[in-house]
Amino acid sequence: MIEGQEGVSWDEWVALARACEDNGLEALFRSDHYGSLLAAGRGSLDAWATLAGLAAVTGRIRLGTMVSPTTFRHPSVLAKTAATVDHISGGRVELGLGAGWNEREHRAYGFPFPPVGERIELFSEQLELVHRQWTEDEVDFSGRRYRTEGLTALPRPVQRPRPTLIVGGSARPGTVGPAVHFADEYNTIFVSAEECAERRRRLDEACRAAGRDPSTLTFSLMTGCVLGRDEAELHDRVRRVIERMGRDGDPAAFVREHAETWILGTLEQVRARLAEYERAGVERVMLQHLDHADLGAVELMGQLA
Repeated sequence: MIEGQEGVSWDEWVALARACEDNGLEALFRSDHYGSLLAAGRGSLDAWATLAGLAAVTGRIRLGTMVSPTTFRHPSVLAKTAATVDHISGGRVELGLGAGWNEREHRAYGFPFPPVGERIELFSEQLELVHRQWTEDEVDFSGRRYRTEGLTALPRPVQRPRPTLIVGGSARPGTVGPAVHFADEYNTIFVSAEECAERRRRLDEACRAAGRDPSTLTFSLMTGCVLGRDEAELHDRVRRVIERMGRDGDPAAFVREHAETWILGTLEQVRARLAEYERAGVERVMLQHLDHADLGAVELMGQLA
């Protein structure tokens, strides 16, 4: 999972995608932000335009956003864009959706940034509309935020019944409720295995209350990851990640500080951490790779299986 707003060039995107394919990774996800969150002066290529380009130069890996804010695009535009990338890729797209959170970014680019309750309402309607546009012959929708009349959204995506829909959140009712009704996967970020187990429990309870089999809603985690073949290599990579974050600090102290919520260590240590998350109910992990120019780290990720 790449933070695309941190100055990732097109050539670097292509190199990352090819490294993922060459080293057996399942998917390449990217954030959907318009401006840097870590350092001034870094640019961001548009998330969905980037995925469209990568779809044309790759042949195996799945491609998706982690996650697209509901505030950036009308749901009909988002559904059409993702369906287009699904056609370009031959059916390899996954769409992550969230309510949006970075007020500074919204104000800079002129996107409305309503209060959180309104953003959750926008998100809920967007999720339903995307799902219905991909699966129904004609969509008439009248919500508080959006309205469609006699919408026939063609062509449908390549994937059947539709591309994977992922909801991002912290397992609170505002995102869990819509996810239980319309999503395939629920993703949470930067939490311990213990907290993952609690969030998995809340998801399972919501599924059962809605009459859905909890096993049909995948639970995933996105969190920071730094790997090394040994401790020296690990600390060298951590040092570069700290620099990418615009900070100063001791790598060993960083590892200790983030031990509960990041995935850090040698291959064997990371395999053990992944097993810990698996026991907590996590079924898939998006490994955030901040030092995106380091393709050697991608190679190590491929060795985790």
